[in-house]
This record gives sequence, C-alpha cells and structure tokens, in this order.
Amino acid sequence: MKRLLLAALAASALSLHAQDVQLTLHPQDAKNVIPAEIYGQFAEHLGSCIYGGIWVGKDSPIPNTEGYRNDVLQALKDLEIPVLRWPGGCFADEYHWMDGIGPQENRPRLVNNNWGGTVEDNSFGTHEFLNLCEMLGCEPYVSGNVGSGSVEEMAKWIEYMTSDTNSTMAELRRKNGRDKPWKVKYFGVGNESWGCGGNMTPEYYVNEYRRYAIYARDYGKNRLFRIASGANATDNHWTEVCMKQIGPGRMKGLSVHYYAVRNWDEGKKGSATDFTAQNYYETLSKAMGIEKCVVDHMKIMDKYDPKKKVAFMVDEWGTWWEVEPGTNPGHLFQQNTMRDAIVASTSLDIFQKYTDRIKMTNIAQVVNVLQAMVLTRGDQMLLTPTYYVFTMYKPHKLGTFIPADLTCEQITVNDKESVPQVSSTQSVKDGVITLSLTNTDLSHEHTVAVNVDGMQIKGAEGTIINARNISDYNEFGKAEKIHPEVFKGTQVKKGQLLVTLPAHSIVTLTLK
Repeated sequence: MKRLLLAALAASALSLHAQDVQLTLHPQDAKNVIPAEIYGQFAEHLGSCIYGGIWVGKDSPIPNTEGYRNDVLQALKDLEIPVLRWPGGCFADEYHWMDGIGPQENRPRLVNNNWGGTVEDNSFGTHEFLNLCEMLGCEPYVSGNVGSGSVEEMAKWIEYMTSDTNSTMAELRRKNGRDKPWKVKYFGVGNESWGCGGNMTPEYYVNEYRRYAIYARDYGKNRLFRIASGANATDNHWTEVCMKQIGPGRMKGLSVHYYAVRNWDEGKKGSATDFTAQNYYETLSKAMGIEKCVVDHMKIMDKYDPKKKVAFMVDEWGTWWEVEPGTNPGHLFQQNTMRDAIVASTSLDIFQKYTDRIKMTNIAQVVNVLQAMVLTRGDQMLLTPTYYVFTMYKPHKLGTFIPADLTCEQITVNDKESVPQVSSTQSVKDGVITLSLTNTDLSHEHTVAVNVDGMQIKGAEGTIINARNISDYNEFGKAEKIHPEVFKGTQVKKGQLLVTLPAHSIVTLTLK
C-alpha cells in the first residue's frame, strides 16, 4: 500500500493555515432534540452484510445465538442502534416477502441480480429480521417492494407483521412461530424509485405512492410511519413533485440518498486505502456538500409544509470506494480508514444542525458493505474507525442541539472548493454539555478556544480517535490502529476551554 507523504503533498498542492479556532456555544438558544434515529443503520441483502455478517445459521461453527453470530450481535448491542433499515436498497424492490417465511429448508432460492449474482437462500427473512431488532432494542425500518411487487403483496406483508386479529395472514404468522404481532414503526413505500426501484419519473411515482400507501394500513395499536422514496442526491424536482402531489397528509417522511463519490459517472470511485492528500480533501468536500443538498431540499419542503409535519430522512449516506482487491465487485466490500471516520463525524455534525426537519439518517451499511461499522472474515471480526465515531457520538442522542458560532480558516481544495479546518457539534442533556470536534487538517494541529454563554468552564474530559496516517485502518488479526483513547489535550484559562486537536483527529468532550 502506498503511504501518504502528507506534509509534502499538502504543502505543494493545498493552501493550509494553522490559525487558532474560536467556538462559542449558545445553550440558551438550544431547542431541537436530536432524535436517536440520526444514528440509524442499514442492512441489505448484499454481499456478506446479512450472510456471514449478521447471520450464519444455527448450525454454523461460528459461535451464534439462534443463527445470529455472537460477536457481531454484541458489537451492535454495544453501539445501541436506534433503527435498522432492511431488506434494501435495490434488493427491496426484488424481494418477495413470502419467500422468506416458513421452514427454512422449504424457502425458495433465487439469484441476487442486483448484487453479484450470488444465490439468495432466504434463510434470513421477516422473522429473522424483526426478531433481531427486538434483540437489539431498535426500531425496524422495512422497505416495501413497489418496483416488482404489488399492492396486495405489500398490504399482506404489513398485515402479517402487525395484525393482532385472527385473519389468514395473522394466523400464518402464528403458524410460523410468532404469536404476538411485531411493532413495526417505519415503512418505506419503495426504494430509489427513480432508479433500481422502477426507473420511474417523479410524476409516475407519486401516483404509485398514493395507491400503495392507502393499503399500507394500521393494525391494532401499530401505527406506520410511511416514508416516500425520495430524491437521488440533488434532484430537487423529485422533492418538489412529491411534496406537491403527496403532501403532509399522506406521508410522514421523505427520503434522500447521498454518497461521497466524486467521479460516479466516470466509474472512478478510487481506492479505500491508497489515496493522496488531494483525494482526501476532495472526498471531504463532496461529503460536506450534503449540507447544501439537504438545505435545498428542506427549502422546498418548507414551501409546502411550513409546520414541518413531513420528516426528512437521509436513509442512505456514506463513502463508496472500489471493492477490496480479490473480492466480488458486486459485494461492495471495502476497507474503512481514518478518512472514513472523518467523513462520518463531519456528516453527523451537519445532520444534528437540522433536526427540526431531519429525523433519521441511515449510514450504508452496518456490516461488510460500503462504510461499515463492522467487518468480518470467517470467524474473525473487527470494529472500524467509523464504528468508533458512532460510539463517541452516543452522548448526543436525545440531547438538545446547541447552536454555536465557529470561526476557522478554510483549507483550499481547488479553485472552487474548500473545507473548514475544524467541524463541531454540541448538545446538552440533563444539564451536561457534550462537545465533539473534528480537525480535518492533515498537516497541522489546531487549538480551539471554546466559550459557553453564561458558563465558566471548569474542565473537560473525553476521548479521541486518531491515526499516524489518514489511510490507516484496523486489520484482521492485528492490534487496532484506531480506537478511542483518553484525550489529554485540554486546559482551562479564565473560564475558557482550550482544546488542542492533533491533525486528522476526532474528539468528544464532556464539559464541566
């Protein structure tokens, strides 16, 4: 692997500044609670996300509980996942739910045409997914099949999962081993209907949504949070049509998908681990471009829904690189470096600013696919730098976002783009302020002078993740290069907190 000559590359290719950073928090203006679902996850029948990642089957030599591999199960429990989206992704619009119920030996096998042409044996289906959500203590988010399914099929699936009557579907569920209905809150009416979910125009999709959604009924005490398939990144026209033609009365959420890929149309996603400083800054600029993307969509939503009754859901986001050498191109298995961690932290910083409208995001994906939390190889498992970002940000869940003024220099990427040296997010919960800071600069440490209106800071304690090189990652069978450590770079002077951030680092602090 080519190592980065960070200082030389940065000095020659980029305009960098080492000026100190000013951050002032305004807790008196805090009003928007950060939903736990901002830290949502996504599991698709893709590569080894499900099979070999989450699910190995009861007869596997890999230690498991009822077929769920123990190490991954524990890692996800520790992460305190709030919501898990399933079964896709593109797979959702080819998924016929009745293939995945009943005795496993009787379930049909099919070819996963979207992802690598591998055989799907349907051993992980509705029961396995919803039981997993119960084990993890998270909300299920089920994506329904609009692309190749039918209204009847979707309606019966919802009835099967949630009905407490003695209807045929509810009795079939009981016959398959589940007496009580599951609680299913989030339900997506299609996925990427503009692309793999049917290649529809927005004008066509809104009529399909209205038709499908009316039969996506509530049973008993279960109340569905119906989510419309939203735009591809910056397609504002899609959002305009959905808001105008579907409106707040028929949907509770509208999605968008955004990946930090610069050369998608050229098919040059780049390596996950072999990249230059310039590549890093270009990726970060693309990732942080999600702020303009969501703001533009939310302006359209505000026009038709000024009371913000429709939630905005960024239910796919993250990095997308070329697959690791020697792996199936359709399985999207990629390594996860410190660069990915910084994409994660800066993205979460953005999402938390807009939780008056953004109520859920789902990073893609939870195990072994794209920007994963966990990677597995046989009976081995490792936690990625992105996993550790999510653990460090846990204190923000259900906290109230604190507005802040951040003043720092910009790092020049090219003639049109730049990124801030430092990114931050901050919240308060039970009177305790949590502050997360990211130094995006590859070559310089930065000292952040932190002030809090109406508060004399007495101290701070917290954790840091960092690496010798931005391209470092955790490897199977080796000691972790990247994991949280106690952070010692703070000092207090006259009620002001000074935080010295090493180059390319992420810190979370509790203020005293």
